[in-house]
Amino acid sequence: MTAKERMAIPPQAMPEQDPIVRARNMQEVAIGYTAEMAQKEAQRCLNCPAKPCVSGCPVKIRIPDFLAAAAEGDFDKALSIIKESSLLPAVCGRVCPQERQCQKYCTVGKMFKDVGKAVAIGRIERFCADNAKNPEAVIAPKTDKKVAVIGGGPASITCAADCARAGHDVTLFEAFHKVGGVLVYGIPEFRLPKRIVQAEVDNLKAMGVKIETNFVVGRTRKIADLMKEDGFDAVFIGTGAGLPKFMNIEGENLMGVFSANEYLTRANLMKAYDEEHSMTPFWHGKKVAILGGGNVAMDGARMALRLGAEEVHLVYRRSMNEMPARAEEIHHAMEEGVKFHCLENAKRVLGDEKGFVRAIECLKYELGEPDASGRRSPVAIEGSEFELPVDTVVVAVGSGSNPLIAATTPEVNVDKKGHILVDEATGMTSMPGVFAGGDIVLGAATVILAMGEGRRAAAGINAYLAK
Repeated sequence: MTAKERMAIPPQAMPEQDPIVRARNMQEVAIGYTAEMAQKEAQRCLNCPAKPCVSGCPVKIRIPDFLAAAAEGDFDKALSIIKESSLLPAVCGRVCPQERQCQKYCTVGKMFKDVGKAVAIGRIERFCADNAKNPEAVIAPKTDKKVAVIGGGPASITCAADCARAGHDVTLFEAFHKVGGVLVYGIPEFRLPKRIVQAEVDNLKAMGVKIETNFVVGRTRKIADLMKEDGFDAVFIGTGAGLPKFMNIEGENLMGVFSANEYLTRANLMKAYDEEHSMTPFWHGKKVAILGGGNVAMDGARMALRLGAEEVHLVYRRSMNEMPARAEEIHHAMEEGVKFHCLENAKRVLGDEKGFVRAIECLKYELGEPDASGRRSPVAIEGSEFELPVDTVVVAVGSGSNPLIAATTPEVNVDKKGHILVDEATGMTSMPGVFAGGDIVLGAATVILAMGEGRRAAAGINAYLAK
């Protein structure tokens, strides 16, 4: 097939549930490609020699090679190529911001001057992960080394797998009762079905990784104890960025105000939406305000609809152009009926005589000069206050590093934000034999970036133990 013929193939739209129907159920929004659609979309790849898409992939998947296999209909081969670099293709194919990573650099998208017309790398990756035969992991001969992995999120899962492949005895310690980190407590079922995360956890177990849940390192056991008393030769810290941030405005202590972390954890990990089978207490607001504009804010807004909210208002102090959430998530939220209030922000939360939320007082904003991140800074318009009647407020303005390890392990250096400081090449911390990666190092980031961190640290651990 010539390049001209490939360019003539139209982008394959993702089949989805009807917005009105899906806004009230927990089933996955995107239904997924058929084999014919996946093959046709893969045929749009020009297989250009420069391979710019690979440079945009944090774990450097051989994208043109797996697309070439998919274009021939050999999805088993395509998945084998993906799995050389990525342990979680079914996850990444669903939740990674491909439009800001691999697809951003796609030559096809650049030729159309529209990233939306780039080859849908993530959707093809998802199809392969869901439908192709999973390649068997190759495990090296057993060593006499023990590795402890703290946390059960994407960075930890990746690090545990790579260390297990190297033949080490790996134990993963998770504070919650389920492994998966943000994949199970943060990202909703309608974006990432939990059976997919569980399948990856089962793959870890099949590789020989031992898993201990309800185990809080720093409380149940300290890192020094794991090494000195339990005989672990190396430790990986992947405890993430799960500390909620608030806006520190008047009224945040009223009943009906929640951090997005708590709101989503109750709904996702603790299945508050399944009232027939779950006893999880949950606040069923009818008029919900979500404060923020990132992916977590979109998840909170869309979850509120599915929990019975009559109105959901997303309040964001910049314009739509500056909104950090994925374009697809913003589009889905709009389709489902979330009301967007851009260039507005909560000034205070107002309560009734019983201490319950009754409204938020908002200010209107205009955009000023760009800030350090390059986004234009919001400037409040004096005297523009107005009230937005709501009974629930969900604060989704970011999260900070888990502080427990830093508080109980003074040998591990952290910066002023609580991020663990590591060697850029190896991922080792200031404590010999202790490595770290993921959001605890980067701050809140994407799944694929966390996986890249876990892979780097695993390579560092394997090299360290080889010495």
